[in-house]
This record gives sequence, C-alpha cells and structure tokens, in this order.
Amino acid sequence: MSETSFNASVWQKGEWHVAQCLDVDVASQGRTKKEALENLKEAIELHFEEPRATKVPDII
Repeated sequence: MSETSFNASVWQKGEWHVAQCLDVDVASQGRTKKEALENLKEAIELHFEEPRATKVPDII
C-alpha cells in the first residue's frame, strides 16, 4: 500500500486546535496541535476506508 501526502492547516480556536485537510473535506480537533494532527490523520484514513455494513440484514 502506497502512502499519499496531504496538506493541512492548523489553527487554535479557544482551547482547541483545529486541523483541516486542504485536499479533501476532512477536519478534526485536539487539545494540542500534535493531537489535532493525529486525529486528522485518523479521520482521513476513515474517509478513504471502504464502506461496510454496520448491521447484517435479516434473510427471510
């Protein structure tokens, strides 16, 4: 699996740091800049994950 780089912008809003990906519509936050970027990385990974059913259908 190859890695892709994304650009991010981070700013502080009150006590929170907000991290926004500039390449896809994904953002996250954290108490520190580092935490906000780690949370953004996880959010981007989830954004590109294949969808899967959360409930198994009843087969009749």
